Amino acid sequence: MRNRETRVRGIAARAGGWSARHRWAAVGIWVLFVVLAMGLGSAAGRVDVKDSDQMGGETHTAARIVEDAGIDEPASETVLIQAKDGGVKATDAEFRAAVDAVVAAVEGTGKVTGVTSPYDAKTISKDGRSALVQFDMRGEADTAGERVEPVLKAVEGVQKEHESLRIEEIGGASMMKTFDDAFGDDFKKAEYSAVPVALGILLVAFGALVAALVPVALAITAIVATMGLMGLVSHVQPMSETANSVMLLVGLAVGVDYCLFYLRREREERAAGRDAQTALRIAAATSGRAIVVSGVTVCVAMAGMLFTGIAEFEAMGLASLMVVAVAMVGSVTVLPALLSLLGERVEKGRVPFLRRRRPSGSAAEGSRFWTAVLKRVLARPMLAAVVAVGALLAVAAPALGMKTQNLTLDQEFGDSLPIVQTYNRVNEAFPGGSDPAEVVVKADDINAPEVRAALADFRERAISSGASRGPVDITMHDEQNVALVYVPLVGGSDQDKAGESLDKLRDDVRPATLGKVGGVEAPITGQVAGNKDFNDQLVGSVLPVFAFVVVFAFLLMLLSFRSLTVAITSIVLNLLSVGAAYGILVAVFQHGWGASLVGAEGVGAIITWLPLFLFVILFGLSMDYHVFVVSRIREARLRGRSTRDAIQHGVVTTAGVVTSAAVIMVAVFAIFGTLSMQSMKQMGVGLAAAVLIDATIIRGVLLPAVMSLLGERNWYLPKWLHRLPDLTHDESPEAIAPTARDGQGERGERGEPVGV
Repeated sequence: MRNRETRVRGIAARAGGWSARHRWAAVGIWVLFVVLAMGLGSAAGRVDVKDSDQMGGETHTAARIVEDAGIDEPASETVLIQAKDGGVKATDAEFRAAVDAVVAAVEGTGKVTGVTSPYDAKTISKDGRSALVQFDMRGEADTAGERVEPVLKAVEGVQKEHESLRIEEIGGASMMKTFDDAFGDDFKKAEYSAVPVALGILLVAFGALVAALVPVALAITAIVATMGLMGLVSHVQPMSETANSVMLLVGLAVGVDYCLFYLRREREERAAGRDAQTALRIAAATSGRAIVVSGVTVCVAMAGMLFTGIAEFEAMGLASLMVVAVAMVGSVTVLPALLSLLGERVEKGRVPFLRRRRPSGSAAEGSRFWTAVLKRVLARPMLAAVVAVGALLAVAAPALGMKTQNLTLDQEFGDSLPIVQTYNRVNEAFPGGSDPAEVVVKADDINAPEVRAALADFRERAISSGASRGPVDITMHDEQNVALVYVPLVGGSDQDKAGESLDKLRDDVRPATLGKVGGVEAPITGQVAGNKDFNDQLVGSVLPVFAFVVVFAFLLMLLSFRSLTVAITSIVLNLLSVGAAYGILVAVFQHGWGASLVGAEGVGAIITWLPLFLFVILFGLSMDYHVFVVSRIREARLRGRSTRDAIQHGVVTTAGVVTSAAVIMVAVFAIFGTLSMQSMKQMGVGLAAAVLIDATIIRGVLLPAVMSLLGERNWYLPKWLHRLPDLTHDESPEAIAPTARDGQGERGERGEPVGV
C-alpha cells in the first residue's frame, strides 16, 4: 500500500494531527497546564458553600439573618438519662445522682458551656423515666466533632457507674464525630479503590500494562488539574466536598472512557495494516470527533445543574462540567502525542495468560457474542424492539410511585450505629426534641413590648395549636435584635407528621402572632423545614433542568449527525434508560425488592436530590456510548455499506470498547454502592444499573433494532434544516481514508472501504 497525505478538517482531527507532529510540545503543554492549575488553585485557596447558601426559601432567609447578625450558634449536645425498666423515676435519688454526675463530668472536661440540668430546664419526659442534660460545645460548630471525644468519654464513665440507667450522648458534635469515624475512611477507600479497579479492567481489555496505564494516567491528571481549577472558580461559585467526590467519580469514568475509545481505534487501525501515522490520523478523525461530540453533550447535561438554584447542585454541576471538559481536551491533544511517542511500546508489559486480540474492521471479527445477538435482532427488528421496549417499561414502572424525601438518621444508617438507637429513644421520649424547628425572629427592637408580647403569644399558640407539645425555648440576642425560638415538633422523626406540624407553625401560628407586628421577620428553619424548602426548590427546578438538558442534547445530536431521526431517537433511548434506572431504584430502595442482594434495605423513599442528579449524570454519560456507536454506523454508511450492514458493523466493532468502558463505569459506581449510607448505596446502584442497561439492552438491542426499522430514514433531514452548520465533516471519506490500492479507489481487497 502507498500512503498519501490527506488534509483533514475538524477540531479533533486537527488537534490530533498537530499533537502527533509536535508530540513533545503537546506533552509539555499538558504537564505545564496541570502543574499551573494545581499550583494556582492551591495558592488561591478554596471557598466552600456557606450554610446560608445551601438552601432556598425560609431556610435561606433564616441562615442569612443569623449570619448577618454575627451570631455563632454552637454545636448543641444532649445526654439522655433513662431508666432501663419502669422501676426508676427522675424523682428518685439514684436518678438525681446520675444527673448530677453527668453535669459534673461534662463540666469537668472544660470543653462545654451552658450546662443545664433537666430539673431546671424541665426537660423530663411525661412518664418521668427520661431526662435530658443539655449543653453547648465551646468553639466553632463546624469543628466541634474534633473536640467532643473527652466529653463522650466522660459520659461513658458515668454510664459505667450507673448500670441500672441508660446514659447516652447525642448531638451535632457527637454525630459529626461518629460519622467521620465510621464513614470517613469508608469514602476514602471507595475513592482510592476506584483507580485500581479501573486499571485492572483495562489490563484485561488491552492485555498490556502500558496501554492500560495511559488512560488511567490521563484521567488522574485531568482530575488533578480540575481540583486546581475548582479552587480558582470557587471564588465565583463556591465548591464543596460533595462536589469534589462527584468530580472524581465523573472524571475517572469519562477520562478513562475517552482514552479507551481513542486508543482502541488506533490499535484497531494498526492491526488492520495501517502505519502508526495513518492509524493516529484515522483515530483522531473518528474516535476523536466522537469524544468531542460526547464531551460537549456531557458538559451541557452537567450545566443543567446550574438551573437548580441550589448551591450544592451548582457546585457539583460546575465541577463535573470542568473535569469532563479537561478530560475531553486531554484525550484529543496529549493522548495522540503520547501514542506517537510510544509507538509499538504501547504494547509493552504483556499480561501472561491474556491472548492478544487483533481487532479488525470486519464485523465478523469484531465480537462473536454481539455478532450472534445482532444476527437475531436484525432478522426480526420489530420483535426485538417490542421486547426491549416492553422490558424497559416494565422495569421503569415502579418509578411511577416514587416517593422522595431526605432520609432520617435511622433510614440512612439503620441500626448499624449505636447513636441511631439513641436518636430513636430521644425522639420517642421527647417527640421533636432532637430536631426542633427554629424560628429566627428579627425586629427593629427585639425588646419592644409588642414584639415581646408576640413572642409570648407564639410560644403559647405553638402548643395550643397542636404543632408542639413543648417546651418552647426562646434565646434573646438583644444587641443584634434577634430572638431564636426553638419549637419541638409533634411527629418527631416521622417526617410526614412533623411536616404537618411545621405547616401549622408557618401557616397558622406565625401569621396570628409575629405576623401581626410590623417590621418583624420570622422565617422558620430547622431540619424538617430545611427538608421541605429543599424539596420545594428542587421540584421547582426539575422542569427547567429537564428542558435545558433535553433541548440542548437534541440540538447537539442534530448538528453532529445532521439527522433529525438520529437526534430524536437519541433522546428517546436515553430517557428509556434513565426511566429504567429510576424503576430499579424504587423497587430496591423504596419497596425493598431484592435489596439484600446489594446489601441494602427498603427505606420507603428515595433521597430527594438523587432523581435529578441521576438524570443529569446519566443523560450525559450515556451519550458516550451512543455517539461512539452511531458515529461508527454512520461512518460505515458513508463508505457505501447498506444500512443493515452499517448497523451490524458499527455495533459489533464497537462492542469491545463499549463493553470495557461500561464495565469500568459499573465497577466504579458499584464501589459507592458498598458504602454504609443508604443515600450512597442508592446513587451507586442507580448509576451502575443505568450504565449496564444502556450498554447492553439500549446499545446492543434497541438501537440496532430501531435503526434497522427506520432504514434510510435514519439520515432524514428536512430541507429547511440544511442550512444548519455541518459538524459531520470529520467522517467524510477524504478525512479518514489516506490509502488506495491498485486503482481500486477506496476499497480494499475484500471490497470493503479502507479505513473502516
